[in-house]
Amino acid sequence: MSIHHLLTTVSPAAAVYTLSAGRLGAIAAGLLGITGVVIGWLSLARPAGRFGTGSGPRGAIIALAAGLIGIALGGVVVATSDGGIGTGNGRAGGYVALVVGLIAVLLGWRALARSRRPAKH
Repeated sequence: MSIHHLLTTVSPAAAVYTLSAGRLGAIAAGLLGITGVVIGWLSLARPAGRFGTGSGPRGAIIALAAGLIGIALGGVVVATSDGGIGTGNGRAGGYVALVVGLIAVLLGWRALARSRRPAKH
């Protein structure tokens, strides 16, 4: 029995370059969360800026939606992964997506609250 045969039959982890459904879901959830964080940050930095999607209440709502979808998708990945972290099922990426999605929701919520305040004169 060769070492290569032994390693391939004993190791339950997915190959490093294999994109499983869990990994793809975690990547999508993470990208949605990061998009929500960027748009939420822009909404806080420029509440009445020149850009339509990154400023004001529209940007805050987009950040909230992207964060919530990222949290939901990350939760699905974590709940359906049948292995632990490092097995190639996307569990670690799902946890990262949960955290990044939560940050996006908090930034969007803060930006929405700020945009709804009356302007000071």
